[in-house]
Amino acid sequence: MNIALWVVQGLLTIGFIYSGWMKVQIEKAKASWPWAGEVPKGLVLFIGAVELLGAIGLILPQATGVVSSLTPIAAFGLAAVVLLGALFHIRRKEYKEIGVNMVFLALAVFVAFGRL
Repeated sequence: MNIALWVVQGLLTIGFIYSGWMKVQIEKAKASWPWAGEVPKGLVLFIGAVELLGAIGLILPQATGVVSSLTPIAAFGLAAVVLLGALFHIRRKEYKEIGVNMVFLALAVFVAFGRL
């Protein structure tokens, strides 16, 4: 189980670093995602920063053994971000975007409960 959790944590970290990094580079975010140009710039930057910090929280505490209880908290936080993102896409009728959100949601919840 520990190996599966580490694999999923690694995949989530890569995904959230990519997504977060794109969002903090606002022009790249606008080019990649139409919604990024239609919401306040500060919101896109905030989401990107939260994703980057959450990605660090998925790996660093557990890997170092220092306050490892932060890893499931980071996973729950990222699950909340992804769930809110899915609801945002549903509201905008961007249904093709929701599949990725649901996969990331399931993986984040798996890590959160697996590391509790």
